[in-house]
This record gives sequence, C-alpha cells and structure tokens, in this order.
Amino acid sequence: MEDILTEHITTIDESMVRHDGVISKISNNIVTVALKGNINCDACNAKAICGASESNAKEIEVQHVSQPLGLNENVTVLLKKSLALRAVFLAYVFPFIVLLGTLLIASYYYEEWIAGLLALAVLIPYFAILYALRNSFKKEFKVSILKTSSL
Repeated sequence: MEDILTEHITTIDESMVRHDGVISKISNNIVTVALKGNINCDACNAKAICGASESNAKEIEVQHVSQPLGLNENVTVLLKKSLALRAVFLAYVFPFIVLLGTLLIASYYYEEWIAGLLALAVLIPYFAILYALRNSFKKEFKVSILKTSSL
C-alpha cells in the first residue's frame, strides 16, 4: 500500500478525502486531531443515515508525523478515497449483506424471530473480528495531516 508523504503534497486532488481539524493532543510520535463539523453535511441528502454528520466530537490519531506541529493548530486530515470507500464497505455495506443473507437463509429453516436473532447475532463475531484487527487497520489506513496555512 502506498503511503501519503506529506512533504511531497502540494495540492489536494480529487483522489483524496479531506477534513479540517484542530490538533488537540501531541504525545511522542502520535498527534490527535479533533475533527471539525463537516459543512458539506448540511447539503447532503444522505446526512440522516451517515455517521459523519452525527456529532462534532470526533478525534483521529495520526502516527509518524514528520512536520513540526503545535497544540490548537489548524490542520487538514487527508485520506485516499479508495481507502475511505473500503472503510465504508467494511463498516456498513458488508455487515448489511451478511445480515440480510443470514436473515434470508435462516428464515427458510427457522421461525421469523429466531432468524432475526440469528441475523443480528452473526454481526457480533464480525465486529469482534474488526475490533481485533484494529491495529492492522491502523497500519493499512494511512492518514496524513497538513498544516492549513501550507495549502
């Protein structure tokens, strides 16, 4: 997987997802960025079902930051769109497919209420596996930050 090198980014193109934030914590080689509310959510038709518009208290940790940054500094968080789409697929689309598939198959063999419970129960190990693999996801989903003043 190709990393985003913040030193070589001069413009943000269409292949990147960007979100504005403020640095809330710096420790060792990890910078915590508090993401600002997304102004694009107001005009979006899917804001009622999207997790991005629910609250303004989202934080993201960025590792191996090479830029000198300070607390309360405005930054832009960058992620490749392909990785963002993969994250949405793993968090929303695939669990829905598993839920619906389990419900349809189980309803053929069991009563409706048992099939419904089984379909919900199947999501528990799925999300447990995602949680157990969170460290490998941190390595794969490389997030970069740029100072807002450098854009």
